[in-house]
Amino acid sequence: MKKTVIAIIAASAAVLALSSCAAGTYQKGNRAPETTSAQIDTVSYALGVNFAQAIINYPFGELDLAQLRKGFNDALNGEETMVPKEKVLAILNSHLMTQQTYEMEKNKEKGDEFLAANKEKEGVVETESGLQYKIEVEGSGIAPAATDTVEVNYEGRLLDGTVFDSSYERGETVKFPLNGVIRGWAEGLTYVKEGGKIQLYIPAELAYGSRGTGPIPGNSTLIFDVELIKVYKDTKQEAEK
Repeated sequence: MKKTVIAIIAASAAVLALSSCAAGTYQKGNRAPETTSAQIDTVSYALGVNFAQAIINYPFGELDLAQLRKGFNDALNGEETMVPKEKVLAILNSHLMTQQTYEMEKNKEKGDEFLAANKEKEGVVETESGLQYKIEVEGSGIAPAATDTVEVNYEGRLLDGTVFDSSYERGETVKFPLNGVIRGWAEGLTYVKEGGKIQLYIPAELAYGSRGTGPIPGNSTLIFDVELIKVYKDTKQEAEK
């Protein structure tokens, strides 16, 4: 995790508390001649939204907003801070590592509980790898091999229902080789035929593991609804056969 990112978050997280500053305005009068008060208001608000999004994107967990405001105001006003400035990054990094470990353990526990209950549901099949799937529509075409390329429509969700990716929302299908995707997809798509629909329940170890990626936290069990539109056979493999 880059220190520059952490520094920005640490220094600006409490920008939402600007209104609590005694002066109410930072560096009043220090603006380009063509800049209007309305533009200053817009930029200030946009900066607050940007910093809030930065906090949300990191697993800080519970925060005391009163202390957040105090730290921000003390630093902004040049007052002595309760935490030495040279230790700020170390404190934040240490907390984030602890919180991330906690979140990953919690995600793993939730995933295990979900999969244990889900495999008992009608129509759900659990494979030797731990992958679970349910055929929604059988399909009438061919089933892909692990070396083939597929064209699909899909939606991916976390266990809480959060949609983190959807080709439906983008309005276009996706085409990719099965040997270039996560293990849960590579295996799962071989169980459905062209024209079919399958729901995949992918444990973290067959998805993105403890690292996670983008909007997917570490150790997340994932749910995908996938519509297999077309299979493109690996011509080299077919020729060898």
